[in-house]
Amino acid sequence: MSLSVPHFISVSRFSDLNGVKVRGSPRCFQRDCKVFTVISMSKEASNYIPAAPIFLPEGPWQQIPGGVTAAKGFKAAGMYGGLRALGEKPDLALVTCDVDAISAGAFTTNVVAAAPVLYCKSALNASKTARAVLINAGQANAATGDAGYQDVIECSSALAKLLQLKQDEVLIESTGVIGQRIKKEALLNSLPHLVKQLSPTVEGANSAAVAITTTDLVSKSVAVETEVRGTRIRVGGMAKGSGMIHPNMATMLGVVTTDASVTSDVWKKMVQVAVNRSFNQITVDGDTSTNDAVIALASGLSESYEISSLNSSEAEHLQNCLDAVRVDGADNEAEAAKIARSVASSSLVKAAVYGRDPNWGRIACAAGYAGIPFNADKLRISLGDIVLMEAGQPLPFDRVAASNYLRKAGEVHGTVEIQISIGDGPGSGLAWGCDLSYDYVKINAEYTT
Repeated sequence: MSLSVPHFISVSRFSDLNGVKVRGSPRCFQRDCKVFTVISMSKEASNYIPAAPIFLPEGPWQQIPGGVTAAKGFKAAGMYGGLRALGEKPDLALVTCDVDAISAGAFTTNVVAAAPVLYCKSALNASKTARAVLINAGQANAATGDAGYQDVIECSSALAKLLQLKQDEVLIESTGVIGQRIKKEALLNSLPHLVKQLSPTVEGANSAAVAITTTDLVSKSVAVETEVRGTRIRVGGMAKGSGMIHPNMATMLGVVTTDASVTSDVWKKMVQVAVNRSFNQITVDGDTSTNDAVIALASGLSESYEISSLNSSEAEHLQNCLDAVRVDGADNEAEAAKIARSVASSSLVKAAVYGRDPNWGRIACAAGYAGIPFNADKLRISLGDIVLMEAGQPLPFDRVAASNYLRKAGEVHGTVEIQISIGDGPGSGLAWGCDLSYDYVKINAEYTT
């Protein structure tokens, strides 16, 4: 199976602050054997797929182990429950909080929203707090009509009974094949075992992060610790996503946890800002999923100062910890971000990155059709440290060195930086994408067969 390299793109009106980055994209993991065991936790999560390398921006925080269980009050588990079509990789994940956690969510803008998305929207409107997030892989439970929605109700009700919670305190996320209902019987039979395996450990977090994946090559999980008014707080998260990722909400499934103390209104706004600056700036293939969902829970168990104003320094500090991608220059952020997404979304740019071809003309083309007017005579493009265009004029460059830059990044699932400047204004934006490989086409051509 060949290598896929995702990319991150930053565009700004600063002459020296723009960029496109590419990171290694996930691929399919399947086994050829048929599975007869319904419940299995015989292998460590890392035996199925490795953890993704962590590219943590610099900031007033430090990386810590634990993922979604790093923050106080949270437990997690992941297990195989018989929902996947092939293999024994875990396919059920559960994240719980010991107390009523302030909750917020961001969801797909796709009109054909999945049943769990509709359910979560309703539950979050009904209550400011939640206690559990149940995630299944294998069936998306999207475009499944009334029966699919009833499946969500029955699954959330069963879990609520086991955890002794109200039903609207249980949230649901699903991923897998669109048009297929959840294998409800297998899920319901697995719930008691899943609850028993809940753990506040790193292993609990890692098993959950693996269980939510589909064609992902790696699991994605991270946690950071910082200080607010002298109190240490933690923020952790996990996400899945491989294909069907494009800006317009979360572009994947994710769960974020923190032990910071924050009011409901502020938390909801902070989560939306973080989603806009991170998940909404990622593109893989131009397809916005029916199931995109990010759920964020704040336990408050750090006993930190309660953040009640979005304009406070404490809120800014926590916001920085939430933002996987930081975008500076708010005055023109939207325009810069749109150009960044345009380049990151270009199939021709993706193909060039995969082929290690420094074909910078495709970058200029994608920037030009983004719909944002700029003076082409001020366009500057560079690939890493190699300047390809300056003041709208093409420059001679070492093509072999540029190709080697792409190749070396690809060999380690690294990051390719494409830097674009369109002028001297204050705005800047970042976007992430991936290359377009033969295997992406193959995997998605055979997804249900």
